[in-house]
Amino acid sequence: MLSQDFLHKLKMPHLDDISQFIRTAPTPMLVSMGAVAAAATYYLATRPKALPPIYNLDMQSAEVPGGDLARQSVLLNGDGYLTHIYDDARTMYDFFLRGVRVSKNGPCLGSRKPKQAYEWMSYREVMERAENLGSAFLHKGHSKTGDPHIGIFCQNRPEWTISELACYTYSLVSVPLYDTLGTESIAYIIDKASISTIVCDVADKVSLVLDCVKDTTHSVKTIIVMETPTAGLIERGRQAGIHILSLQEMETLGKSNHQLPVPPRQDDMAVICFTSGTTGHPKGAMLTHGNIVSNCSAFLKLTELCCPLCPSDVHMSYLPLAHMFERVVQGVMLVQGARIGFFQGNIHRLADDLNALKPTVFPVVPRLLNRMYDKIFGQANTSVKRWLLEFAFRRKQAELMKGIVRRDSIWDRLIFRKVQAHLGGRVRLMITGAAPISPTILSFLRVALGCQFYEGYGQTECTAGCTMTVPGDWSAGHVGAPLPCNWVKLVDVAEMNYLAVNGEGEVCVKGANVFQGYLKDPEKTAETIDGDGWVHTGDIGKWLPNGTLKIVDRKKHIFKLAQGEYIAPEKIENIYTRSGAVAQVFVHGDSLQACLVAVVVPDPDFLSGWTERMLGLQGSYQELCDRAEVKAAILEDMLRLGKEGGLKSFEQVKAIHIHTELFSIENGLLTPTMKAKRNEMRQHFRAQIDELYAGIKM
Repeated sequence: MLSQDFLHKLKMPHLDDISQFIRTAPTPMLVSMGAVAAAATYYLATRPKALPPIYNLDMQSAEVPGGDLARQSVLLNGDGYLTHIYDDARTMYDFFLRGVRVSKNGPCLGSRKPKQAYEWMSYREVMERAENLGSAFLHKGHSKTGDPHIGIFCQNRPEWTISELACYTYSLVSVPLYDTLGTESIAYIIDKASISTIVCDVADKVSLVLDCVKDTTHSVKTIIVMETPTAGLIERGRQAGIHILSLQEMETLGKSNHQLPVPPRQDDMAVICFTSGTTGHPKGAMLTHGNIVSNCSAFLKLTELCCPLCPSDVHMSYLPLAHMFERVVQGVMLVQGARIGFFQGNIHRLADDLNALKPTVFPVVPRLLNRMYDKIFGQANTSVKRWLLEFAFRRKQAELMKGIVRRDSIWDRLIFRKVQAHLGGRVRLMITGAAPISPTILSFLRVALGCQFYEGYGQTECTAGCTMTVPGDWSAGHVGAPLPCNWVKLVDVAEMNYLAVNGEGEVCVKGANVFQGYLKDPEKTAETIDGDGWVHTGDIGKWLPNGTLKIVDRKKHIFKLAQGEYIAPEKIENIYTRSGAVAQVFVHGDSLQACLVAVVVPDPDFLSGWTERMLGLQGSYQELCDRAEVKAAILEDMLRLGKEGGLKSFEQVKAIHIHTELFSIENGLLTPTMKAKRNEMRQHFRAQIDELYAGIKM
């Protein structure tokens, strides 16, 4: 309590006078004072609070003692790796059993038909169907020790996950197929893995398999199709010596011949995931239950304090289940007893599916984020709108850098609510991976979406991820620290002047998540895993002062110019595609030339707006692409971005060719994981490349 003397010294009224004032003050004044006090109390009670980081963000990794400059997560105590997070969940089958228990038999897998709500199967329904299907596999002659491989050729849907859970339940091995591989690669995988049973979703995929094995000696005996097969399709199969039946028939067969589960062990094979590669045949990465469990567990360990997952969480499954990124996300959801909702199968209806499902967990790839970013800024088509958008971003970013993650600020209500509603309005956790993401785009969308948003880095040979940004570190331009399930070290790439003693070199990974090698391919295995168990990724990394990793280059696709300078084209392409006018770029150079050239595909969705804003020009996409001034402006913008991105003069292209068809899987210029097939591109654009070099005056 303040003394009377002290109040007089401040020339404040006596306490008795204050009491008299309160008793005699006009009611409106008291109401106003009460309102101010209430508002102040509400603000103090509801003001956003920063989430504490899980560890010291200034030192996120530590050197492994005697580990040849290898680094590990600071969450690891001493040597070794995190192999599991729950003692009762050490295999993917254990993961599912734990999900059944902690969900209390809640909703597990959901799907929807157009314009309808999601329908859900419970965890026990999924378990029963998986046991029935798995029992049918055993009845057909499959076993852990003989003929364990089950092909899954299907788009994301509940039956995909049920088929894989059937494999896990009986210690069988799933081998995903995907149609973008092409018939030659599918036939190669079937033969390489000696697959006798394939689960397909639609008749078209059954026909594709039949085409693959036509006129050849093959291993396929049974094809299961999720829809009812026609008599004609069944007859085609019979002629090829293949029994075709519906999934419902297969499950009925298993129910009549039910077998007790055959639980796998940690070191048993779980998946053979064929990676497409940019040249040659696909390679089958062999992954054990322990590999996948360790990767899932590492993610859960990093997020358990700031963003723990629980049975009420909902995940939207639309990224291909044939790749490990989506499979690890599903593993994380299942072990926590959460829900997995599947999109309808048409990516153009994804926005409608998101609105219906309202997911809380949403993994993404940079391509989707780039589109989202471009759409937001494309709608800010006046200087006032753009200024307001950028002002709101700066205000929220200032909060984010203090550790405050929210979507209930005034800027969310005024500016960002529509962006959040586009994803259903409830997303609280996002992770991006599979390709580089622009720091500018990642920083903006972290702010706009107002959720925990991580970036990961890895490859199939490390199950999925080997580094990840952590809660509390919302800076961009790096891929985080090593996951607790592995170590990371950098090794010298002397020809590119990257040296490990300088904290630079090829990224190598060793740990519980590292694969067992490529199926029946010891030569390729030896090229990827060295004698000490380190996977050589082919990516060039750099340790930042805070112990995080930055990917700066690519080793596999380097080439040398005539003057002896080494070039990593993917690094240059990633910078150039930040231009609002550019959708795709292919940078080319060789040892007979002293400079680089590029083939550029302008962005069909944003070129017209960009040219109108930059040049005052209008016209159709084709008309704009044909104009010399548009080509010159695109090149100028690319060079500007190259300079800002730190490219050296010899890393900048000297001329470009404008191409109007997007590089795609269908036209043979991209792999199924959207990586450039550089050899095919060189051949495809040989005439244009020669013409560009002929027109350059050095």
